Amino acid sequence: MQEIRNAILADNLAELATIPVPETYQAMVVLAEEADMFAGLDSRDKDPRKSLHLQEVPTPELGPGEALIAVMASAINYNTVWTSIFEPVSTFGFLKRYGASSALAKKHDRPYHAVGSDLAGVVLRVGPGVTKWKAGDEVVAHCLSVELEDPQGHDDTMMDPQQRIWGFETNFGGLAELALVKSNQLMPKPDHLTWEEAASPGLVNSTAYRQLVSQHGAGMKQGDVVLIWGASGGLGGYATQFALNGGAIPVCVVSSPEKAEICRAMGAEYIIDRSAEKYEFWKDGQQQPSEWKRLGKKIRELTGGEDPDIVFEHPGRETFGASVYVTKRGGTIVTCASTTGYWHEYDNRYLWMTLKRIVGSHFANYRESWEANRLIAKGAIHPTLSRVYPLAETGQAAYDVHKNLHQGKVGVLCLAPEEGLGVRDQELRAKHIDAINRFRNR
Repeated sequence: MQEIRNAILADNLAELATIPVPETYQAMVVLAEEADMFAGLDSRDKDPRKSLHLQEVPTPELGPGEALIAVMASAINYNTVWTSIFEPVSTFGFLKRYGASSALAKKHDRPYHAVGSDLAGVVLRVGPGVTKWKAGDEVVAHCLSVELEDPQGHDDTMMDPQQRIWGFETNFGGLAELALVKSNQLMPKPDHLTWEEAASPGLVNSTAYRQLVSQHGAGMKQGDVVLIWGASGGLGGYATQFALNGGAIPVCVVSSPEKAEICRAMGAEYIIDRSAEKYEFWKDGQQQPSEWKRLGKKIRELTGGEDPDIVFEHPGRETFGASVYVTKRGGTIVTCASTTGYWHEYDNRYLWMTLKRIVGSHFANYRESWEANRLIAKGAIHPTLSRVYPLAETGQAAYDVHKNLHQGKVGVLCLAPEEGLGVRDQELRAKHIDAINRFRNR
């Protein structure tokens, strides 16, 4: 593995095709034998530092249409947290079902799960039938894994019944020295970003693009008032940027003065600090409609009397009732996650009688992922990376995300020995350096 690392760091990328592929590599894994280790504990008490292990694993066989990537950097997503605490279910069920689907997929059914749905790195090998990519190409990967054998997926790849999220519902993810992906997951690495910066947008940037901008999501237009929960976070930080760039009016909900300052630095004018307002949407197991109304009043105070056209939802149970209530008549609640709980409750009168709609949104299709990455590459949207850990400390990185101790995205160095490497376009970087550094050291 050191020979591969040295070739990349020395910019001898053409040599990678001649360097033997290692038989094993280090990966951050969860173990099937430990799937019940947190049984009986509340989600908040489950500790990723206990379940995530850095382990030497066999290099998987490269199949048709696949690529083996030397991973320079990766990042933590909330699905990494879910995998590490075995919620809502153990991911080994996903791997077993996928492994039984074909001879090619059988290798994914292992007693370990190498996790991670982001990466930036260099192509090491490609399988039969791959023509767009070759050894030495610098790439990032989106996490949509799909077989494309069903007609349902040909218009929108997210509608394919065999759609899976790489590194969560498949094995050999990005939190490792090597990763196995389908070649159609690969996209060009943005030249002005470091390895760790380039690795961080993948999942959340594409998710925010589909959820907010795409016709498959909210279809945001100029002038729309958009309420964004967790607006400085790994997902919300991209939603805030998309709203600002698209001529919408973001109303940013955050949980601290520090996070409010990040939103101001991005250019957002209307900010609600939940910690200062002390909203209590649930009390003694019951929702508090009076608190929904107080939130709605605060939004109208900021916007000059307007309710949100769109609510960008991802916390789930904690906020969903409030989201339905505050959305304007005929508006849209678009949801992609439920980080505070999956069982939502809301007063349906505020949905049906005011003609609102709820739209479910999950990751992004191939085209949306490329469009989102293109905006990153052009410097129109910027990484939300705040902190970077070495691969061996992935458990701590996931713990930070689990406990909401982070700002933006948390990165992980894999083969990259230090931060700051991998920049190709210094001129573009210099133009956007303030925006790139917005989330750092907070």
